[in-house]
Amino acid sequence: MRLATVIVLCSLFLGVSGDGWYSFFKEAVQGTWDLWRAYRDNLEANYQNADQYFYARGNYEAQQRGSGGIWAAKIISTGRKYFQGLLNRYYFGIRNHGLETLQATQKAEEWGRSGKSPNHFRPEGLPEKF
Repeated sequence: MRLATVIVLCSLFLGVSGDGWYSFFKEAVQGTWDLWRAYRDNLEANYQNADQYFYARGNYEAQQRGSGGIWAAKIISTGRKYFQGLLNRYYFGIRNHGLETLQATQKAEEWGRSGKSPNHFRPEGLPEKF
């Protein structure tokens, strides 16, 4: 637990730009909201093979917020990846289940955080609402 706290505090310290703590935390909260909105839209769309698009879109929108949004997107994406791995391994008893999907998702998240258009991952026929 101490190690996790130290890592979070160090990443916070290194992530704060010259704009100050207030704008960094504001961007982080807004970036978190962007990721949540993309996740909620993914559930609402319930469209096959659209996960990568929504992951890329959430990370892209968070990246647009600034350094705080990028930090939030990295923390949430990494946490989700490790949590999913722990669930697969210890709860479901599967070691390599979904490894290809996990790598494709990670690629989509990095694509979005780099500022590239998430429409690259948009599946054919996905409603325009999303």
